[in-house]
Amino acid sequence: MSIAIVYMSKHGTTQKVANILKEKINSVELIDLRKNKKPDISLYDTVIIGGSIHAGMMQNRVKKFCESNSDLLMRNTLGLFLCCMYEEEKALEQFEIAFPKELRNHAKATGLLGGEFIFEKMNFFEKLIVKKVSGFKETVSKINMDEVEKFAQKMA
Repeated sequence: MSIAIVYMSKHGTTQKVANILKEKINSVELIDLRKNKKPDISLYDTVIIGGSIHAGMMQNRVKKFCESNSDLLMRNTLGLFLCCMYEEEKALEQFEIAFPKELRNHAKATGLLGGEFIFEKMNFFEKLIVKKVSGFKETVSKINMDEVEKFAQKMA
């Protein structure tokens, strides 16, 4: 069984989570949508897609990947995860906006895996917005390792 984790990461959190999942699941290939804009996922039995929320939206490239590969994703085993700083209802709302309903319903596993604010990697405006909206003034990590573990077990 071949597994691909297709992801995009702005400040590195989604990439970090993808690497953790790779360690926990056998035979995984990571595909970074920043480097490979149109990966051929027909080579994989299982595809895991991960993205993150910035200013309330997931990366466009991840959304376009889901749209353009929808038919193939519906035939494969699928996992979907989202990295965001919100929890509970607000995180679920963001997840529902990020991924199409058809894919969410088809997915073997879905995960809200937490997030990070990494101020060292943010530009001036990002820092300003994050400080104002979240109240955080320095780097903070809220990656939920229990949820990462549950997601990995479901996908293994």
